[in-house]
Amino acid sequence: MNTRQLVAQIRSSSATGRLLILCVVIGALAGGTCVVFSWLLETVQHLLLDGLGRHREADPNRLWLFVLPGIGGLVSGYLCTRFAPEAAGPGTDAAVDAYHHHGGRVRTRVPFVKMVTAAVTLGTGGSAGREGPLTQIGGGIGSSSAPRVKRSDQKRPNPMAAGMAAGVGAMFHAPLAGALFAAEILYREMDLEHEVIVPSFIASIIAYSVYASIVGFGPVYAAPGFRFDDPLQLFPYAVLALVVAAGATVFTRLWRVVRDAFKRMPLPVFLKPAVGGLLAGSIGCFIPDALGTGHHLLQGAFDGAFTIRFLVLLVVAKMITTSFTIGSGASGGKLGPSLVLGGSLGGIVGLVAKDLFPALEIEAGAFVVVGMAGFFAAAANCPISTIIMVSELTGNYQLLVPSMLVCVLAYLMVSRHGIYDAQLPSRLEAPSKMGNMLGAVLKTISIREAANHTRDLIVVTEAMSLRDIIGLYTSSDQLAFPVVDGTGSLTGMIEGRDIRRALAEEGIADLVVARDLARPHEVIDIESTLLDAVQRMTLTGLEDLILVTQEDVTRPVGILEHQEVLHAYDRKLMEKT
Repeated sequence: MNTRQLVAQIRSSSATGRLLILCVVIGALAGGTCVVFSWLLETVQHLLLDGLGRHREADPNRLWLFVLPGIGGLVSGYLCTRFAPEAAGPGTDAAVDAYHHHGGRVRTRVPFVKMVTAAVTLGTGGSAGREGPLTQIGGGIGSSSAPRVKRSDQKRPNPMAAGMAAGVGAMFHAPLAGALFAAEILYREMDLEHEVIVPSFIASIIAYSVYASIVGFGPVYAAPGFRFDDPLQLFPYAVLALVVAAGATVFTRLWRVVRDAFKRMPLPVFLKPAVGGLLAGSIGCFIPDALGTGHHLLQGAFDGAFTIRFLVLLVVAKMITTSFTIGSGASGGKLGPSLVLGGSLGGIVGLVAKDLFPALEIEAGAFVVVGMAGFFAAAANCPISTIIMVSELTGNYQLLVPSMLVCVLAYLMVSRHGIYDAQLPSRLEAPSKMGNMLGAVLKTISIREAANHTRDLIVVTEAMSLRDIIGLYTSSDQLAFPVVDGTGSLTGMIEGRDIRRALAEEGIADLVVARDLARPHEVIDIESTLLDAVQRMTLTGLEDLILVTQEDVTRPVGILEHQEVLHAYDRKLMEKT
C-alpha cells in the first residue's frame, strides 16, 4: 500500500467514524424528544379530550367534543403562523420537500414548534397521527445536528433522513421499519434512497433504545397470535387488497378536495385549522371514536369487539374528520388514521369472509392487521417498510405472507395517487441526484474518445497576423487555436469569440498579431475523463481546453470543444438506452 492509498483509507475511516458519531447523537436526541412528545401528548389528551369528553360514556359532553378540536386547531394555527409556517400540516410532506429541494435544511425552531402544535392538535381530538410530526421533528433534529459535527451542507440530507427514521422508529417501536420508511417515503415508485439506509439504521436503533428504555420494549399493540397456515385464505386476502386500495383512493381524493377548499377559503391562515377542528368536532360529538389518534380502536378490532355496522360507520366518519383536520392545515400525520381505516376495512372483510367461508377458519383480527398494512402501503406508496412496520407494531410476524400479498397488490393499484405530494416519482427525478447521474455518465467517457481526431490540429504562432488567423478560422471547422512560441511551446489560446470581437475593429487586420489576441489557456491530459474536463471548463469559464500528454504538457496535441462534450454525452446515453 503506497502513501496515497494509506491517506485515502485513513480519510475514509475518519469520515465513517464521524458519521457513526453523528447518527448516535441524532438517535439519542430523537429518542429523548419522543419521550417528551409522548408525555406532552398524553398530558393534553388526558386533561382535555379523555377527562372532559370522549370517555364519559353515560353522559358525554357533546358540546365540549364539538368545540375542543376547534380550540386545538386555533392554538395550532396561531403557533405555526407566528413562529414556523412550515410546521403546519402533516409534516411528512414538509420533511420530504426539505430533503429534495432544500438540501436537507430545516430551521432549528421547527421541531419545537411542531412538537407543541402536534400535541395540541392530537390531544384536543384532531383526527390525525403521530408519524407526520415525528418525521418532521426527527428530520429537524438531524438537520440541526449536522453542522455541529462539521458535516457539509452537501451531506446534510443524509443526517436529516436519519433523524426522520429515528423519530418514526422510536415512537412506533419499529426500528427496522423506521429506517426503511425514511429511505422509501421519498419516492412514489418502489425506489429506495440507499445512501440513507445505513445512517438511518444506526439512528433508529439508538432512538428506539432510548425511548423504549423509558416507556417499555413491548410492541405498541397487543395483537393475539394470529397465524397464516392455509393457502386458500389468500383468496379473501386478495379481496382485502381490492378493498383497501379502493379505500385509500377515496381517502386520498377526499382529503385533497378538502385541502383545496380550505386553500380557497377567504380566511386568515391561522383560523383555518380552527374551522377544520370545528367541522371535525361536529362529527365527533355524535361519533366520539372518530376523533383523536384512534389508537384504542385497533386494540378493540384485534379482539373482535366491533360489529360490521360500527366499522363501516367508523370508516366513513374517520375519513371525514381526518380530511377536515389535516386538510385545514392542523399539525398531524396520516399514518395513524390510515392504520385505523385499514384495520377497520380489514375487520369488515374478515367478518364477512368468516361468515361466508367457515371452513377456512378465518380470524377477523388477522385481517385487521393485514388491512392496516395494506391501506397505508397503498396510500403512502411505501409497501416494503409498511409490511415490516405493522409486524413490529403488533409483534406478530406470522402474517408476513398475506401482508406481502395485500401490500403489493394495493400499492400497484394506487401508486399513481398517494397522500404525499412531495414524493418524487423516482431517483431519476431527484434534483440532488441529477449531478451524480450526469457525472456517472461523463466519468465513463475519455477525452480521447470525445475529441475530434479526424482533423489535423491547427496551431498559430505568436507572430501570425489577425488577417491570417481569420483565414484559418473561416476555412476550417476548428473553433479555438493554440498559440505557440518559436520553439513550439504553448503560450496561450485564441477562441472564436476573440476573433469575432477583433473583427469589429476596422483597420487592425494587419496590425494585430496572435500574441495580442491570445488569452490564458487551460490544458488537460488527453487521457482524462469528460467529468474532469467539464469541471475544468466550469471553474475557468473556458469553452475549449487544449489537450496535452503527460510526457510533454507544453506541446498541444488537440482541442476539446464544448460542443464535443455534449455530443459525446448524447452518444453515450443513446448507447445505454
